[in-house]
Amino acid sequence: MLQTLKNAWKTKEIRGKILFTLFILLIYRIGTVIPVPFVEANNFAGSFSGTILDQMNILSGGSLGTATLFALGVSPYINASIIIQLLTVVFPKLGEIGKNDKEKMNLITRITTVALAIVTAIGYYFLLKNNGALTNAATSADSSMAWFYGIVIVACYCAGASIIMWLGERINEKGIGNGISMILFANIISVIPSFFYNLISLVASTYSYEKNVWLYAILSTLFAIVLIAVIVAMFMFVIWVTGSERRISIQYAKRVVGRKMYGGQSQNLPIKLNMTGVMPVIFASSIVSLVPTILALCGVTEETEGFWGGCARFLAADGVIYPILLFVLIIAFAYFYTQISFDPVEVANNIKRQGGTIPGIRQGRPTALYIKKILGKVTLVGALFLGIVAVLPVVAGPHILQHIIAWIVNGSPDALAAEELTAQGMGWYVTGYLEPMLEQRVSSLTSSFTFGGTTLLIIVGVVLETFRELEAQLTMRNYKGFL
Repeated sequence: MLQTLKNAWKTKEIRGKILFTLFILLIYRIGTVIPVPFVEANNFAGSFSGTILDQMNILSGGSLGTATLFALGVSPYINASIIIQLLTVVFPKLGEIGKNDKEKMNLITRITTVALAIVTAIGYYFLLKNNGALTNAATSADSSMAWFYGIVIVACYCAGASIIMWLGERINEKGIGNGISMILFANIISVIPSFFYNLISLVASTYSYEKNVWLYAILSTLFAIVLIAVIVAMFMFVIWVTGSERRISIQYAKRVVGRKMYGGQSQNLPIKLNMTGVMPVIFASSIVSLVPTILALCGVTEETEGFWGGCARFLAADGVIYPILLFVLIIAFAYFYTQISFDPVEVANNIKRQGGTIPGIRQGRPTALYIKKILGKVTLVGALFLGIVAVLPVVAGPHILQHIIAWIVNGSPDALAAEELTAQGMGWYVTGYLEPMLEQRVSSLTSSFTFGGTTLLIIVGVVLETFRELEAQLTMRNYKGFL
């Protein structure tokens, strides 16, 4: 992988694409800190705790919690892409446009993105208003001017979503490709420093007093080591599964063209175990979080009484229904995405035209049915892998971390240390400072780890796809010594 990056950097044209991509990502990150007029979201992110907006905040690089220009992130574009892809299956005419006229399909997607951005921005405006995140000028304005402040705020967030879409398209055209995925990747890795800061603070807080309570220090250190080890192990597992494939042997018949003989060799048709990448997880997360997000934007929380409050509790991210729906939708979208990206009939026809055959399988329809059967099994295994990796942190992560913090906080310190602290009048150190500090740090880690599976899949998927794109561009340029 490092050799691929080194070879790509030595190629002038590819180096220019890499630098252009980094420049676009820099512009995007600058946009995530540009404030919006009449908005003061100092402690706004604190209202996201335990809601679906936590995930949206992570995927937006923290800009949703700070209510900056790019607060809506890539969600409007991703949701628009999902809607258009679903409609291509329902309406054959739209499907034909998608196959024959990419420019017109991109235009339809852009229009849908702007429409969704307007709806989302309006809901986000009311969320800011209900949580007191607007300036005094906007909240104390008379009724004749209140609409003006609202239009300005909504227009800013719609413009931000449109700029993000434009930046992603520029990466596709002049950069290394995968524009929206690269922006999403930049958002996720931008919150990694804060995650490790909280982890280091958790450990450092137990060593901050000269009369250390050794039990707290040891347990917090072990907790940090185990957590990092689990993250590294998950990375290795995801990379290993992503690179796995099922190979179908194909034998090509010998044929003579002029004075030369072609064919006669055996090749493999590789079918990736995780052919769909991270797209089913993104699609499923967007669909299952749609209703909770709308409720949150309308100011409905789990504490709200009545029917809508019950809906918010029923679909809460830390509830029972959310992970079940997420798991089922991931499997469904994995099959759906495989069907629109891999056609067994077309593959079977290509094999037949090239004089190839699968040993023991006749050409034509039997070959297509055989490939479809294998594809169904491989897709099921890949979908289960995606579902487990995405759902397991949601189900087990917070509970495991909460048990660990209870173990750390409620564990009895060394009797001698406790007596010394009490004798010196420092008993407040444990009950008044240390325990609340540990609870705060682990609570922050819990919210970051809740959606760790989804973010992990996105990071690995984008990195591997980017390096495959670089390898393909190097191969097309016949880079010497690359293979």
